[in-house]
Amino acid sequence: MVKIEKSEDEWKALLSEEQYRILRKHGTERAGSSALNNEKRAGKYFCAACGNLLYQSDTKYESGSGWPSFYAPARADAVSEHVDRKLFTKRTEIRCAKCDSHTGHVFDDGPTPTGLRYCMNGVALRFEADET
Repeated sequence: MVKIEKSEDEWKALLSEEQYRILRKHGTERAGSSALNNEKRAGKYFCAACGNLLYQSDTKYESGSGWPSFYAPARADAVSEHVDRKLFTKRTEIRCAKCDSHTGHVFDDGPTPTGLRYCMNGVALRFEADET
């Protein structure tokens, strides 16, 4: 995978203020605020910063967390994991593997088959419905 690198000014010009805050400054959107929480159509979820395919709708589920949740990424190399100690506890941050943008966190309280919950900021994702 070819990595994307941009200056902070280039990211600011490309992203909305909220997207920049979350994707590039590792922010978190308010729980329940994303329209993607209720998205039920078949489709794909891409990184809002670079368009990398991150998740598919067949791995999305209702976690009750207030954020779009998936039990697996689209491909093993679609995302990267990083240690996050910002809230005085150790968590696993998830970033887009192509552009290194923060998308959310992964937790070990998800459903089978993986037991994982990829808890994503909706503003970090771009949804495209499958053609019917």
